[in-house]
Amino acid sequence: MADKIFRVNMTDLSAAVEKVPATWMGLGGRGLTSTVIAAEVEPTCHPLGAGNKLVIAPGLLSGTQAANSGRLSCGAKSPLTGTIKEANSGGTAAQMLARLGVKALIIEGIPQPDSWYGLHVTAAGVTITTETELIGLGNYEVIERLNARLGDKIGVISIGPAGEMRMTAANISIKDPGSRIRSSGRGGLGAVMGSKGIKFITIEASEAKVEIARPEDFLGASRAFAKALIDNPISQALGQYGTNVLVNIINEAGGLPTRNFTAGQFAGHEKISGETMHDTIVARGGKPKHNCHPGCVINCSQIYNGKDKKYLTSGFEYESIWAMGADCCVDDLDHIAEADHIMDDLGLDTIETSVAFGVAMEAGVLPFGDGAEVCRMLREEVGRGTGIGRIIGGGAGSVGRAFGVTRVPTVKNQAIPAYDPRAIKGIGITYATSTQGADHTMGYTIATNILGVGGKLDPLSNEGQVELSRNLQIATAAIDSTGMCLFIAFAALDDANCLPALIDMINARFGIALTADDVTNLGKTILKTERAFNLAAGFTSQDDRLPEFFRTEPIAPHNVVWDIDNAAIDSFWEF
Repeated sequence: MADKIFRVNMTDLSAAVEKVPATWMGLGGRGLTSTVIAAEVEPTCHPLGAGNKLVIAPGLLSGTQAANSGRLSCGAKSPLTGTIKEANSGGTAAQMLARLGVKALIIEGIPQPDSWYGLHVTAAGVTITTETELIGLGNYEVIERLNARLGDKIGVISIGPAGEMRMTAANISIKDPGSRIRSSGRGGLGAVMGSKGIKFITIEASEAKVEIARPEDFLGASRAFAKALIDNPISQALGQYGTNVLVNIINEAGGLPTRNFTAGQFAGHEKISGETMHDTIVARGGKPKHNCHPGCVINCSQIYNGKDKKYLTSGFEYESIWAMGADCCVDDLDHIAEADHIMDDLGLDTIETSVAFGVAMEAGVLPFGDGAEVCRMLREEVGRGTGIGRIIGGGAGSVGRAFGVTRVPTVKNQAIPAYDPRAIKGIGITYATSTQGADHTMGYTIATNILGVGGKLDPLSNEGQVELSRNLQIATAAIDSTGMCLFIAFAALDDANCLPALIDMINARFGIALTADDVTNLGKTILKTERAFNLAAGFTSQDDRLPEFFRTEPIAPHNVVWDIDNAAIDSFWEF
């Protein structure tokens, strides 16, 4: 089955199937979403207007038997940052789209006001239908009703009430193998989907298989690749404790942002740690490990039950637990899990929204540490779209502007995640220079700064941090194009067999002969394409800066500030 572009125009409610342009054939995932946005979207357009487009693309290896290849990329101009944006998630959608021959789904135009639709994707194309029943419902109920309507084998991409209200912290949600929620979280792409009048996209299940040009070569490479992942000690730690294994590690390093980034350690860290979470899950009959998409061999996700031993949330990630935990000074895992569940249901980025609560706490809107009030406000204020609810649903920058707060941890208006750049300098370079606002996943220097993966670089030193972030951002852009989970990077950095096996899989899949240099050049091209879009949108090097309080307020326990000079930051782009 030859891959095709499926294009939907929401202005005239038409759908077409197109051949893939030759220049797009070697692209997938982020490489394809960013290329399409750069080619077809005017950089100065309003992100929620008719000029923006939403591009959904599986990766180069999606739909194959390759381990950990189930990530889906969503791209658009971000209504949160104003930059180009790609957000990706697990779930079943990427593999299902690839098996239907969908190279990319491009959604353009906007419908008449207050009109809502559902899209259904099959191998033949996209059907657009008017939707009334599911409007206003949360993601969990949307999936439940669509399973009943179309069968539980379907794939689902949806938005919650936050996306319907076009809140700029809204995300796009993806159904996972257990009909739970995975999130394409950052940048407000749920608001873009809402602006297109699309409540959900369903994907027909298919028994079709992705064509492999050299099957035997692919099988051999995929086995070597999976073994490298399984044998990696970081993979094993993630499988046991989830990403939340990092709470105690980052706290010990003095880089766990606490009380709206006023300290680097949290007194209640043990109560919200991965170890405590694991023991709680086991005691309540949850699942300490499972996969967010078929074929994952790391299994860093989990199912967290409440005190009543009933399901509360899953995919309970370190960044989400840090943001609602240490940053807001909430040390009750059950409150954090409840908030996580509500945000998943509303379709809100848990990092952006929780950091927004931290800023709101500093403003005196609610007390630090009041997890019960956070949950109430999520339900009754944000979920209902009240005035204060819309301010919080607009993200950390929105709260800071509304209440005159000066300590607002954002870059390009996107909330800074769970690693303080004063204590971990490499991640500060990533936050500053990322083409998509502050985002740890763009170049995860924590691997080398803290975990000693791919070498060791002192997190408190300024030396080598620009080069580290640059190399990791280039590599990440390429990984994001394959459909692979970012966590393959730990094995790729430390196991000499891992990256060659990944390249061998791509070559066997398409019958080509890429080299490691080709993959590096792909990453460089993606970054330069994204930066060119941002420059045309009006961004300059002056936007590649951290908030000034990082330079003026030392953080305990190391008593350090952000002191990498602007010329060094700007040298990032010298490649």
